[in-house]
Amino acid sequence: MENRKMCLALFSGCLDKMTAAGVIISGAVADDMDVDVYVLLQGARAMLKDVAEHKDKINMAENGELREEFIQACKNLNVKEWHEFFREAKEIGNVKFHICGLAGKLWGGEKIEDFVDFADDIVGISEYITKAEEADIHLFI
Repeated sequence: MENRKMCLALFSGCLDKMTAAGVIISGAVADDMDVDVYVLLQGARAMLKDVAEHKDKINMAENGELREEFIQACKNLNVKEWHEFFREAKEIGNVKFHICGLAGKLWGGEKIEDFVDFADDIVGISEYITKAEEADIHLFI
């Protein structure tokens, strides 16, 4: 039987939403799903090499005053950072991270080498739309 497919549009580049995406992607992989993540707009900024591993460059989505509390709670509970979730999910399952070409350019990312090492390619929006149509589950974060 063919694996079910998840398509996730990762619009947000905020720390809490990137962490939530990491948990969702990990859960999908654990459930033997194939996952295509399309990294859009602010998500692309967060996946730039010089931003990804620096928590101080990434804000919270809502309630910015909770940022430090969120970081401390994650540390206390040994919750991985979002990029660790992404990297580990990719290592154990069929997960692809696609950077939107326009989004990348908006933040100065012209080539795949400008982004985290687990990013697979830079694509146009039509590829995202096609995968979203084909997916069993489609999420937008």
